[in-house]
Amino acid sequence: MSNSVIHAFFLGRAAAQAINRQLEDALTNALSELGKFDAEQRDRLRQFTDQVIESANREAGAAADSTISNTGSNTGKTGSKPADLQAMIDELRAEIASLRTELKNYRKQS
Repeated sequence: MSNSVIHAFFLGRAAAQAINRQLEDALTNALSELGKFDAEQRDRLRQFTDQVIESANREAGAAADSTISNTGSNTGKTGSKPADLQAMIDELRAEIASLRTELKNYRKQS
């Protein structure tokens, strides 16, 4: 009887170790998949952000071109782009300030 009890003990111990290995593998695989999913989502978010920024820059450039061609520019040539980025930023800031003033006046009238 003692031999069967010892055999049952070792059988239970081996089963527990096998189950522990299976759980460990399952947990490792789940965490690996979660890491992959997180990395993919971050990459998709980065790509989406890049696309949005690129589109906004393209539209801002087109709007700036049309604004410059419609109102003239301080570079001396009507319809040409500003010589540098800082000049374009200054013009956009001036336009934003003008639009804010117009919006404030409109709100006061309403």
